[in-house]
Amino acid sequence: MIHDALIAPFTANGFMANALAAGLLVAVVCGIVGTFVVLRGLAFIGDALAHGVLPGVAVATLLGVPGMIGAAVGAATMIVGIGFITRRSRLSGDTAIGLLFVGMLALGVAIVSRSGAFSGDLVRILFGEILGVTGRDLLAQLVATVAIAAVAYTCRRPFLLLCIDPEQADASGFSSRLFHGIMLALIALTVVVSFSTVGTLLVFGMLLAPAATAALFSRRLGTMIALSSVIGGGSVYGGLLLSFHANIAAGASITLVATALFLGALAFRRPGGGAHARRAAGQELAPSAAGTPSSAREGATT
Repeated sequence: MIHDALIAPFTANGFMANALAAGLLVAVVCGIVGTFVVLRGLAFIGDALAHGVLPGVAVATLLGVPGMIGAAVGAATMIVGIGFITRRSRLSGDTAIGLLFVGMLALGVAIVSRSGAFSGDLVRILFGEILGVTGRDLLAQLVATVAIAAVAYTCRRPFLLLCIDPEQADASGFSSRLFHGIMLALIALTVVVSFSTVGTLLVFGMLLAPAATAALFSRRLGTMIALSSVIGGGSVYGGLLLSFHANIAAGASITLVATALFLGALAFRRPGGGAHARRAAGQELAPSAAGTPSSAREGATT
């Protein structure tokens, strides 16, 4: 009975096995990048990027090219546009993000409403098609996951310094502007490679919910990334089972499970349990934060 309920859906259905594999890869990449999103306080830009790729995907669909290319163009437009607005005006970064967020989303809706070619594609664009994942999709997701993990590992020290204080990163010999840009690029790449699995509207939930849950219990960066990935993987497994047995959308099920895990962890965690995530990150770097710039650079590449 337990086997039929918990294991058989994946062993007896190839599409479920592929969905589980793709979802686990999404969980790992979102666990890595989502950790820095939570620690750095980049939830708003993560949300904006997740929605801002819509016009790029819509145009790519109209032109008959892979949606991932359109998503990459849309994400790049968002990042370049945010930088342009903040440089050419005195507006804050949040204002620039908000302006482009609503502008890109409105443009995507306008393109979709103007064309009649999205009757079967709009739901896939917004909510993903995890049950239709192919071997080619899995390979692309795997390559992206390895690349993102490699960059995050190489840049882990400047990233962590950024999460504490950008001025401390500069004082340690790192360019806060450069590594902030790299961090944004990783968020954008995560959105681009994950949208076809969980959709543009739900990838943000996978970026945020597992990492936020892990932040309630973690005191070290590596622990938080690992725990976030495990929680994300559990959300994928539980969400797919919920989708299979209750006949509801798979992407939404995964995100609902991830959110429920956070709320459950929050309910059983003592008040303020996750309030000191950044302080713990600072304590992790404390022995080396006082080092010279050269020693800091050396630590980032080892």
